[in-house]
Amino acid sequence: MEGKIPVKRNRFVTLKGADKSVNRELETKARTLAGWKAYITNIDGPTPEFVIGAYHQLWRIEKSFRMSKGDLAARPIYHRTEDSIRAHLAIVMAALAVTRVVEERTGWSIKKFVTTTRRYRTIEIRVGDQIITAADPLPDDLADVLSAIRGAH
Repeated sequence: MEGKIPVKRNRFVTLKGADKSVNRELETKARTLAGWKAYITNIDGPTPEFVIGAYHQLWRIEKSFRMSKGDLAARPIYHRTEDSIRAHLAIVMAALAVTRVVEERTGWSIKKFVTTTRRYRTIEIRVGDQIITAADPLPDDLADVLSAIRGAH
């Protein structure tokens, strides 16, 4: 396709049979509202800062759920008992909490952290009575990030 997006996926293009046309009204509306966001609340007399802050908090919560589905690979599991449903949710929420701590202490996204650390492992090999430890050396940026996770309390 040489980098071209199919016409049917463009919201500004109207398809009627084989005819294609640009929806200029929608284009103008989108251009006019670019950068503007409407906030709706049922709270009497809220300050703009409060409403915007609440929506930012909502955005962070939604981001957490998107992350739990994607980066943490937490998918819905069809459990039959309440105990297994609760256990699944507890594990996902614990992983989310650990993820938040890692992101906060390192400044890295969890996706970057997982993909970077995935290839580094330490193995122990027993040869007779002796144990030999083998590991790939960590790059400096990864060593700094791991120190930040361990060092901050």
